[in-house]
Amino acid sequence: MQQHVLLNHRDHADLRIVDDFTTEFETGVNCSMVFTTEFRDIQSEFPIFFQKNPQTGAFYAVALFGLEPSENLFLNKDGWDGDYVPMMLQKQPFFIGKAKANDSQKKDSKAESSMVVTMDPASPRISKTDGHKLFNPDGSATEFLAKKMDVLERVHQGNQHTEDFVAALVEHQLLEQFVLELNLHDGSTKQMLGFYTLKEEAVQALKGDVLETFSEKGFLMPLFMVLASHANVRELIRRKTGF
Repeated sequence: MQQHVLLNHRDHADLRIVDDFTTEFETGVNCSMVFTTEFRDIQSEFPIFFQKNPQTGAFYAVALFGLEPSENLFLNKDGWDGDYVPMMLQKQPFFIGKAKANDSQKKDSKAESSMVVTMDPASPRISKTDGHKLFNPDGSATEFLAKKMDVLERVHQGNQHTEDFVAALVEHQLLEQFVLELNLHDGSTKQMLGFYTLKEEAVQALKGDVLETFSEKGFLMPLFMVLASHANVRELIRRKTGF
């Protein structure tokens, strides 16, 4: 289990981050959680499907990178072979945390927890000799860290909209489980389980108040992006087989 620590200049002034995408790091996975705010970029390269958290039962959107459990067909010896890197990979090894309220804040029922930057100290990206510095000599964030913090902010903003979007899909029964069956060029067949997709006919049948609500909340564009992204399954097959 990851034990995140609060990022600060006092304890981490000498740390650096290796920001390359290679198989040495944690990017060798076959999918990543993605957010509605990046669906336009995602759909140009990756298929977008949905998975269910086995502990909570909550659905979340993912971009598919490979056809095997730990296969990333966009990752090779030269780095990331694609035009877009999903935000969950961009932000590594940083996370968003909530600072504990002090005694004075606890007395104020309206006080909100402040957002802070945390990191996984066990991440192989962390180094004291290689990579990008996090802090300037005066303790301020470097340009590199500032960019990472910007990604974290976009993740935070995108997460809430995505949760609302997925909740609407569940409420209106627009998700269904399916088996992704792939016919490869060598004649073999591969099946991928555990994914959900949109019920396209149900999406096309949306009308009236539901359609208006989807439009007002910014849910229509993500719907179209998900459906359009499925054409990228062919690209995964091409990358795997060379045809």
